[in-house]
Amino acid sequence: MNNPKFTFIDLFAGIGGFHFALKELRGKCVFASEWDKNAQKTYEVNHNLKPLGDITKQEIKDQIPEKFDILCAGFPCQAFSIAGHQKGFSDSRGTLFFDIEQIVKKHRPKVVFLENVKNLVSHDKGNTFKVILDILENKLNYQVFFKVMNTAEYANIPQNRERIFIVAFNKDHNFDTSKFDFPKKIKLTKSIHDILDKEKQEDIYYYDKSKYISQLKEAIKSKDTIYQWRRVYVRENKNKLCPTLTANMGTGGHNVPLLLDDYGIRKLTPKECFAFQGYDMRSFIMPNIAKSKLYMQAGNSVTMPLVKRVAENFLREIGRAHV
Repeated sequence: MNNPKFTFIDLFAGIGGFHFALKELRGKCVFASEWDKNAQKTYEVNHNLKPLGDITKQEIKDQIPEKFDILCAGFPCQAFSIAGHQKGFSDSRGTLFFDIEQIVKKHRPKVVFLENVKNLVSHDKGNTFKVILDILENKLNYQVFFKVMNTAEYANIPQNRERIFIVAFNKDHNFDTSKFDFPKKIKLTKSIHDILDKEKQEDIYYYDKSKYISQLKEAIKSKDTIYQWRRVYVRENKNKLCPTLTANMGTGGHNVPLLLDDYGIRKLTPKECFAFQGYDMRSFIMPNIAKSKLYMQAGNSVTMPLVKRVAENFLREIGRAHV
């Protein structure tokens, strides 16, 4: 991109949801890291950039450019140990957040932009989140804002998906963050029918030959919602939303999103799963890899339009500071 407005790095990058969002806002990605080989393939065909491997390795960290504006990471949540030093300082060694801490300490980006599961706040009786806040605020000198948001309420996408977003501003720059806020709720105008494909799908997606078909037919009656197969029973989503997409939904019997269309009972296709994360399926490219891997990538992904809305708000604050 010529004359980007800002630069960013993309850690634990997955298929590049942060990349899509920030690219739309005139940002340029100057480094990406993702250890999963299949996710690397999806990332590369969509962004023309192959992510480097395991960010916990020093030789990978050493390839990060010295200067960039924003660090993005949808980092995996791991247990944090509390060291018990005299001022309650915490020890995050052995966790992936420690790698983020090291990178922030060395490169001092203007903004650290993180996404994680809602349960991060309550994980390990709140200790995990306490450690993260302590490191960002007290060790690294960042001002931290965080909020749990649901895709269906903040992104106009009919998926019930709650995630925590963390935005941390580097205090070295004296940003006036008094006007910063997370996006406001917006009306959900789209239904699942705006995302689901209308035509018949490949036979492999239909359950008419399943040994559970009579049980499924008994439970799945409406075309206006998406159900979940929970190993031994069907759960109806009465809110008419797609249930939270998960990384294991393509591996067999658990959390599989099911629906009734004009041709029978079937599961969501990978394409539909990516669409429920807000990707533009007219331009998004799915590489030729196992469908189970595509389902995993969609389930692990961020909801791209929500990432974009949050980024618009903090970029406005950076822009005001003229730095």
